[in-house]
Amino acid sequence: MNAYPLLSLAIWLPIIGGALVLLSGGENRLQLSRSLSLVISVATLLITLPLYQGFDSSTAAMQFQEIHPWIERFSVTYHLGIDGLSLPLILLTSFISVLVVVSSWANIATRVSEYLGAVLIMEGMMIGVFAALDAVLFYVFWEAMLIPMFLIIGIWGGPNRVYATIKFFLYTFLGSVLLLVALIYLYRQSGSFSLLDFHQVALDAEVQTLLFFAFLAAFAVKIPMWPVHTWLPDAHVEAPTGGSVILAAIMLKMGGYGFLRFNLPIVPDASQQWAGLMIGLSLIAVVYVGAVALVQKDMKKLIAYSSISHMGFVTLGIFLFSAHGLEGGMAQMVSHGFISAAMFLCVGVIYDRMHTRQIGDYGGVVNTMPVFAALMMFFVMANSGLPGTSGFIGEFLVILAAFDNSFWVALTVATSLVLGAAYNLWMYRRVIFGAVANDAVAALTDLNGRERFVLGVLAIAVLGLGVLPNPLFEIMHASVEALLDHVSKGKL
Repeated sequence: MNAYPLLSLAIWLPIIGGALVLLSGGENRLQLSRSLSLVISVATLLITLPLYQGFDSSTAAMQFQEIHPWIERFSVTYHLGIDGLSLPLILLTSFISVLVVVSSWANIATRVSEYLGAVLIMEGMMIGVFAALDAVLFYVFWEAMLIPMFLIIGIWGGPNRVYATIKFFLYTFLGSVLLLVALIYLYRQSGSFSLLDFHQVALDAEVQTLLFFAFLAAFAVKIPMWPVHTWLPDAHVEAPTGGSVILAAIMLKMGGYGFLRFNLPIVPDASQQWAGLMIGLSLIAVVYVGAVALVQKDMKKLIAYSSISHMGFVTLGIFLFSAHGLEGGMAQMVSHGFISAAMFLCVGVIYDRMHTRQIGDYGGVVNTMPVFAALMMFFVMANSGLPGTSGFIGEFLVILAAFDNSFWVALTVATSLVLGAAYNLWMYRRVIFGAVANDAVAALTDLNGRERFVLGVLAIAVLGLGVLPNPLFEIMHASVEALLDHVSKGKL
């Protein structure tokens, strides 16, 4: 399979296709734009499937590599490749992108071609982030993907979209400036921009610490970790449904991926030295931000805070430096991609009908939308970590790893399961159960065929990963073991 440039196809097909969708625009050609974007997103998904089929899970080596000269004067190359850490996130990106296109079929009524074109271009750039093995190429994709999301929130967002967009851009861009400085320093030390060369370059303790915090500035904002998390609820509340889905399901995972690809292998000694700080910040995110979710009155804002809490499991698992922790963190990233997408889509379904996200405006929805109520119940339980769903797998492994580290860390993170059940079920009871609250709820209609398809596919994914997680663990196990071995040896 390595004879075919599958990674390049997966990156550039949606980018070029997105440009074609933009050119196909016009109010009299909406069907063309929608159909073309669906074909391109499905084709991209089909291109990524052979990556899984041809992947050798017995090795931690980079596979499907493509290397071409780019800026030879500075040893910059077009270098792509994947391992067990990047493949699951590429598959997640292509899968979620198809559902975003389908779900946006009817609820985006203005500038349809521009919206769908932005979604496709962003998909290609996000896959590029997960596949890039050259630091300059990585940074180009890392920064460029902000532009489509900036436009999606700023043009199709809510009343305060400009404020949310500027805040989103400033937080993420300023953090990335330090990342660029760190990459340039590593280039000066190694003579190359290859990430694999960065993994081997010798660095003393002081330099490792400075680089660790430079990387932290970029990746902590993207996850986001407490206390640089405040941009996320604003961005989610103002973003259209598709934008919220991409933001929660894919873009947040890039922070966790950055820690795995940069912090741990490049500055292993500093990562271990500052693990206590990362564990502390993760516990604050898991518990404190979960408590903040309890008092939210806006459904989107509640789910946004829920995402921050759940991503705290990811950073906690990574910095416990154990196979259970790392694999649990990766499983949590994939699972959260499914569940957060489903939760935001559920909010989008009823928002499209009632044009309000306030929990107090609802009540008794089960009486008029029983199929929707059943599916949302499933996703709410998965978001609470119900055994048998994907939400349980990652959290269970991280808690298991936490016990090996400290009983008190495990006890603290385990309390988040109670908080998660509290805010999820509190929201569900207020919105779904009880008597019909008002005439607007009484007039609601249940899911149409497109909505049933999107939510049904996500329900299958959540249940499938919860019942059969082994294929995911088989993909990443060799890469996780190799990474832990590299970190344990250190560079000092």
